Amino acid sequence: MTSPNTPIDPAALDSLDAIADCLADAFEDGDGQLIASALLAVSKAPALPGLAAAVGMPREQLQEALASGEFDLDLTLEIMKVVDLHMSGGRTGAD
Repeated sequence: MTSPNTPIDPAALDSLDAIADCLADAFEDGDGQLIASALLAVSKAPALPGLAAAVGMPREQLQEALASGEFDLDLTLEIMKVVDLHMSGGRTGAD
């Protein structure tokens, strides 16, 4: 699990599974700074085009929304659906 003091490396987010794990960990932790850091890392991730396609919006628009932290509930729900669909099979909630 990512800690609030460990920067998230956007380069490590090279698949939808990696993005899903990163966001799930951040939301599970509940720390606002960690969530903001995770969203910013996702905005710079190599797998961002895949996430954009999965949520049905242009990559540039998603990147701008994530980087600024300004997006609506509909986009949040779409991202969370992708996170849920792409969670790694190894997550048990006990990590």
